[in-house]
This record gives sequence, structure tokens and C-alpha cells, in this order.
Amino acid sequence: MNYNPLRGLVMGLGMVVVSSCSYVPDTSFFTRTVPVSEVAPTEVGERDAYGMPIDAYEITTRDVRRNETLGGILADLGYDAPTASAVVAAADGVFNVRRIAPGNTITQYIPNDPATHPTLLVYSASATEYVVFQTAPEIKVSRAEREVEVRSRQLEGEISGSLYETLMGLGATPALAVSLSEVFAWQIDFYRIQRGDRFTVLFEEETLDGKSLGVKRITSATFTHIGKEYTAFHFEQDGRSGYFDIEGNSLKKAFLKAPLAFSRISSRFTNRRFHPILRRNIPHHGTDYAAPSGTPIRAVGDAVVLRAGYDSRNGNWVKLRHNGTYETGYLHMSRIAPGVRAGSTVSQGQIIGYVGSTGLATGPHLCYRFWVNGQPADPYRVETPNGDPVAPEHRAAFMAHRTAEYARLTRKGVPALALMPTFVPFPDGKPLTAAP
Repeated sequence: MNYNPLRGLVMGLGMVVVSSCSYVPDTSFFTRTVPVSEVAPTEVGERDAYGMPIDAYEITTRDVRRNETLGGILADLGYDAPTASAVVAAADGVFNVRRIAPGNTITQYIPNDPATHPTLLVYSASATEYVVFQTAPEIKVSRAEREVEVRSRQLEGEISGSLYETLMGLGATPALAVSLSEVFAWQIDFYRIQRGDRFTVLFEEETLDGKSLGVKRITSATFTHIGKEYTAFHFEQDGRSGYFDIEGNSLKKAFLKAPLAFSRISSRFTNRRFHPILRRNIPHHGTDYAAPSGTPIRAVGDAVVLRAGYDSRNGNWVKLRHNGTYETGYLHMSRIAPGVRAGSTVSQGQIIGYVGSTGLATGPHLCYRFWVNGQPADPYRVETPNGDPVAPEHRAAFMAHRTAEYARLTRKGVPALALMPTFVPFPDGKPLTAAP
């Protein structure tokens, strides 16, 4: 989950150690993620969410207003112009002050005893990241991150409407629906899931102050779709992680099932379709997806951009070359994503544009084209290759891992796994294969 905006960048904070002050804060709180209780000794007193000793300060918090700048905020808080300019200058290379956004908070800490505690401002850049501006006795700027708790959760359910609606009914966040659809993006058409389909998912959730920040990752899952069970196990090998099925095959294929995360097919690949604008029967060598204008469009695979532009028939469109065999096209976009231009490269799942109705289109939709060796093809009738399976030297570890995870998912033993072939290496060191 090419995601993610919820992941903070932890940076060291050597915040307020100054020779003229006897107060030395617990800098370990700012350089690593630890429980506040570990760095807040009882003689210091209670600390707030940013690790500041509450009893030592007069604390005021307010929201950043629309069109406010850091300099303007400092002036509003009573700082003179030279000090405000010096604070802005000190932020250079640490925090881009132009990124201060309305709605975020800024907290002022006025020490009860300036001889022992510095004067501070704390800007909440996100739910987890914050910036500390020390304004006296000397000016310093540092960044830090609040402690995030990671907990394991398990949810299971039966589809009653959409995947999103079902998960929301179970108390999950929208991020889990996106993550689960991404895990099985190569196996399941999520616009075709049916009532009665079932799933179980084990995942790690990040929380802050008891509130969910989102899904860190799905660790394992099963999804039964039209009577067929699909499994996914997160596994890391040689510094790279991915999802694999119960036999150790990669869930990742050369192409995503669809270029849109959630949509429906409004028109399929055919050699004869009545065109609503041209008013005649012509071949429709594409698959149309009905979706609201502005819906992100994903590249179905790693590729080089062959074309990105506008013409009267296709509107704004992008054509990708994935290798010497496969090419794909994305038509009628409202706009093409920044940086997507002829000659550039894109990765699987990258947003390359947004649904629209430009060109010969009666309404917002995506016309998705697929070519094999230069010939139009129906992507739903083309068998595409899988990614690399679990490497031979990691297979034993994977087998143990997936057996334990499957038992957790199903709450029962896994006798079916005992019927799977054992794997032994060839004497010449070739890849592992099934023993007879």
C-alpha cells in the first residue's frame, strides 16, 4: 500500500540543550519511539503529548488560520520582527515553513522560570509528526514524531453489499478495504464480488491516543469468492517483502486485474458495438469502466510511457509499453497525472491520470485498451505470468510461517497442507521442485 501519508519520518531532535540553562530535557524521547513513562521521571512531573513538563509552562494552543505564515503567527504571538525572521531562517533545511497548513495546531510554551526552561512553539505537522521551534534563550528548530502503537487485529465477515460497506459495518477503517483489495488485486475482480463471499483478515493497525491512524500492513488473509478460496501471506525474503499463496507462489502478476480500484465494467471488449456518438456499429476493442470523474487511474504494470497527450477521439490518454509483448492504453481522462510524459517510466499501481469524459465520450468513464504483440486483446481472456515465488532457500521458513498463519485465520488445524508435496533440491543445485 504504495500506503503512505500516515508514516512519519523519524528525525533526531537535539532540541533545547543550551549552556545557559540548567534544564536538560529528555532528548531520548525525541530520538527514538519509546513510552513517555520511560523518559518522564516522577520528579519532573506530568508531560503532555509532546513530552513537555506541564507544570513548568504556561501552555496555549490555537489552530493555524487560513493563509497564515509562520512569520505572521510569530508576530501574532508577540514576537518582534528580528526574532521572527531568525526563527524562519533557522527552519531552513529542517522544515519548509511554507508547508504550514490551516487547521493544524500550534502550541506556545512560556516557561514559569526562564532560567531553567526554554521558550518553545510546537507545530503539529500531522497526527504523528511535529516541529519544535525554540525561541529563547537561543533559536533552534527540530523535528520529532509522537509514539505510535501497533496492535494486531483480526476481522472476518460475509459480503452483504460492497467490500467497503461490509468492513465499515465491522468497525474497520476505509484504509483496510483499500489494503485488502490491493493484496488480492491480481486474483479477484472486486467490482464482481457477490453476496455470500467471505473473508478473514489479520492485520497490524497503528493507533495514537487510542485512535486508529490506519493499517500498517495486512499479515495474512483468506477471501472466498464464488466458492473459491484465495489465501495471502505476507513474507519477507532477502530484504524484500510480498504476498504469497499457500504454496509459496507470488500473488503479484504482471498486470493488475483492473486499472481502477473500485468500479464496474459498463462495456466489454467486442468486435461489434453500437457507438452512442458515431451512431453506428463498430468494433470496441477496449473495456469501459464506469466511475466518477476524478477517480484515480492506475498503471496495471511497470512500463515506459509511449504517449501521453490529447486527441479528438481518445481525449486525454496514455499509452504504456510493458515489454516487447504487452501494451496498454487509458482513454478519456479528465487530466493526466503530473510527470507522466512520453519516455518516462511508471510502476505498477502508480496513478497516471484521472477518470473523465474527454474525446468521444458521453459521460465519465475509462476506456482501457490492451494489446498483445500489437494486436487488440481482451485483458480478461489473456493469461499473464506470475511474479517470483518464495526462493528455495527460504521455503522452509515460509512453510512454517504460512502454516501457523493459516491456523490463526481458520481457527482449526490444517490437514490439507499435509497433502502438499514436499520440496527437495536437485543434486546440481537447480531450483527446488516437487519430490515424486
